[in-house]
Amino acid sequence: MPGAMERFVLDAAIAGRIRLVGFDVDGVLTDNGLYVGLVQGAPAELKRFDIQDGIGIVLLRLAGIRIVVLSGRPSEATALRAEELRVDACVQGRHDRKVPAFQVLLDQFGVGWDEAAFVGDDLPDVPVLRRVGLPVAVANATPDARAVARHVTRATGGHGAVREFVEDLLRARGAWDRTIAAYLGERAEVPA
Repeated sequence: MPGAMERFVLDAAIAGRIRLVGFDVDGVLTDNGLYVGLVQGAPAELKRFDIQDGIGIVLLRLAGIRIVVLSGRPSEATALRAEELRVDACVQGRHDRKVPAFQVLLDQFGVGWDEAAFVGDDLPDVPVLRRVGLPVAVANATPDARAVARHVTRATGGHGAVREFVEDLLRARGAWDRTIAAYLGERAEVPA
């Protein structure tokens, strides 16, 4: 298995089958850090999300791929970011049993395990990574997560790993140029 810093080229046939991409949150969409404190006397938790990763998620949506967020840890910050990015589903809970939760999402969207990708970074993600058609780990994932991944990003979680994976996936599908054109076209329109 190549090391984390080597670039994997995604197989076009596998990339072409992907209809849904799932993302873990802590360590994938964030840098694994939490800011915890009090705001006006009430407990508050803040997370740092990468803006380029957010654009990557928008690009997936433009390419017609379903996007789900799956976290074993509930967080208002995660819910806010998922809503802002208009993901198809955001499932959070106090559990590390992600396979049953992911199965519900696959059933909801009529997608098979072999038509799904999942991006993870740690032990709770390994059971899902073992089942999906395209298991992805971020560069700073644990050795257990990287060992089952078919694709490992060069960027670390919360620092562009999601954007990198999205570009790799869309390029392998032959959809990068048209997705970028659609993204830029939406932003070039002049309001009436």
